[in-house]
Amino acid sequence: MARLRAVTTESTASQPDAAPAVEPQDGPAGPSAPVDVVVLVSGSGTLLQALLDASADPALGVRVAAVVADRPCVGLERAERAGVPTSVVRPGDHADRAAWDTALAARIAQAAPAFVVSAGFMRILGPAALAVATVVNTHPALLPSFPGAHGVRDALAYGVKVTGTTCHVVDAGVDTGPIIEQRVVAVAEDDTEESLHERIKVQEREMLVEVVGRLAREGFTVEGRRVRIG
Repeated sequence: MARLRAVTTESTASQPDAAPAVEPQDGPAGPSAPVDVVVLVSGSGTLLQALLDASADPALGVRVAAVVADRPCVGLERAERAGVPTSVVRPGDHADRAAWDTALAARIAQAAPAFVVSAGFMRILGPAALAVATVVNTHPALLPSFPGAHGVRDALAYGVKVTGTTCHVVDAGVDTGPIIEQRVVAVAEDDTEESLHERIKVQEREMLVEVVGRLAREGFTVEGRRVRIG
């Protein structure tokens, strides 16, 4: 597993004063064991499947150590078929959101991941979960434009000519964390929300696999609004 070290970041209203950094996994003797990540899911798990498929190649440098969901879902079934440990932390099983966040944080920490991947996880993470490890997420729009649950619909309604997908670090806000990578998708004149979203998903899956692999192999630091890989 990659080693963690503290780095100083510029404080913002929605970002902690410090964030962990993942050091490169390659040493003098060559590549070491793959980096462990935890994946959070809520739905069909297509992003998770892309990571599972890609991580079968040791060159990616990533091992999905656990998959955690907030509800029973197809994503858990995908993980189980791949032999990955799964668990469900339901908000309704806890007294309040803070208690659920604490329970989720404990479940993530059990796997001791280098970082966490939010792959279609439809919950806002609280301070306890965010404190365990850096969390990365994808969003189907070019942030900071069109944040929130309806990014594709909002972009189409606004009449943009290009949209896309963003991979970013998760902070206390909604789609407000530092941007890691973005991919552009052109909007066709006859696009519907569904047709546009399908093309975005293709880019989103490719981007997530590439970014997660680079973060694991090359290491990264989060400094203010900038994510530096390598």
